[in-house]
Amino acid sequence: MLDADTCHAACDAKDRRFDGRFYIGVTSTGIYCRCICPARTPKKQNRTFWPSAAAAEAAGFRPCLLCRPERAPGLAPIDAPARLAAAAYARIEAGALEEQGLEALAEELGVTSRHLRRVMNAQFGASPIDIAQTGRLLAARRLLNETALPITEIAFASGFRSLRRFNATMKDRYGAPPSKMRGRKSIERGETFTVSLSPRGDYNIAPILQFLSLRALPGVEIGGAKTYARALKWGDALGWLEIGMGPKGLALTLSENLAPHLRPLVANVRGAFDLDAEMTAVDAHLAADPEFAGDVKREPGVRVPGALDGFETAIRAVLGQQVTVIGARTLTERLVERFGARTPGFQPANGGELTHAFPDASALANAGADAIAKIGLPKKRAETLHHLAVASSEGRLPLARGAIAAGRAALSTIPGIGPWTVEYIALRALGDPDAYPASDIALINALGRKGETLEHLKPWRAYAAIRLWRRAAKKGLRP
Repeated sequence: MLDADTCHAACDAKDRRFDGRFYIGVTSTGIYCRCICPARTPKKQNRTFWPSAAAAEAAGFRPCLLCRPERAPGLAPIDAPARLAAAAYARIEAGALEEQGLEALAEELGVTSRHLRRVMNAQFGASPIDIAQTGRLLAARRLLNETALPITEIAFASGFRSLRRFNATMKDRYGAPPSKMRGRKSIERGETFTVSLSPRGDYNIAPILQFLSLRALPGVEIGGAKTYARALKWGDALGWLEIGMGPKGLALTLSENLAPHLRPLVANVRGAFDLDAEMTAVDAHLAADPEFAGDVKREPGVRVPGALDGFETAIRAVLGQQVTVIGARTLTERLVERFGARTPGFQPANGGELTHAFPDASALANAGADAIAKIGLPKKRAETLHHLAVASSEGRLPLARGAIAAGRAALSTIPGIGPWTVEYIALRALGDPDAYPASDIALINALGRKGETLEHLKPWRAYAAIRLWRRAAKKGLRP
């Protein structure tokens, strides 16, 4: 918990490093704000501090219409309880309680539900149920302010199961029905809509775009110097999204048919672009090692490129075993062409065409290992891909961001999945900040020596791995 003096100082300075770390309840107005709120700073005697939006709302405060708490970055975990709480928070924000319930979420995170409730209350001042409710309400506010979707669609997209419940909850919590809470500007309904996502601290998107562009699959992804776009099959919806920097942070543009999945998509994009990392702490930790001090000085703030789809990342990791990035991409292109869903030909604003979505688990599970092998794979590797698909389609392979313990355990039971693959998937899909694939040839080449596990850089070895991969690429070493 942050002390009051630190919170007051961050509030007075409008310090972006603390954005999302706490919220300010203003007793004179009944509003709660982010510490970077552009409104006039409230008097010191009128400030109360809350560790989460849910805690502020439970105390009776309503979200500010200027700083928009729903856009705030999430917490940057450092110690073990904070990492657990942050992982649970991210899963709840993505709709985990609606999908699977608290007991299943706790099991996925490797703890009991009682312990999870205790940690969440200690960290955020609110229960998992309260956090989920606030997440639904803030998602609804985002859709009301930033899209032209009908209110009925917004209700279900936010996670409410009935329009009546949605209307009643909004009026009870915010004092007005949804129809009275539309944004001031008129938004015309179209084929796409755009939402803004605030990063923590200074943000440089270039390293992540470079990483994604190098691995982009033609027809599925379009990687560029300023934006990244891709086709995406999410549930029954086949759509596309595009990501780049906007005036208020990361700008996420989605095809409108993905609107019902906005909550999990926002959570996944935040993870994939590492928006919530506390890079000041990470860089200071790495810079203490002479091996990385120069890298950090030359290029501060290099974040970990995560994944929008954990299953896709696992499949691509297996295809990338013991081959170059270019070789893996060739195999993946064949897999997509044979088993991926064909799109109507999505055309993002910045050019190009998206013709396919990556194959989902059911498609590869139904195909069988023999059919998968026909893309040019050894039989054993095709069987590994099939085992992955079957386990995922049956719900036995949790690959959501934050499911670090359960995901690692499930991956280790699948034949053909070795330590490198587990570490790579944990780094990109599970969001493990300490994942480190020590046997990776590029990491070995960049360090110039084998056998290094960089134990002294715990718990941020994933950030060391990204820096080493960038070093290898710049030197023309095998990626």
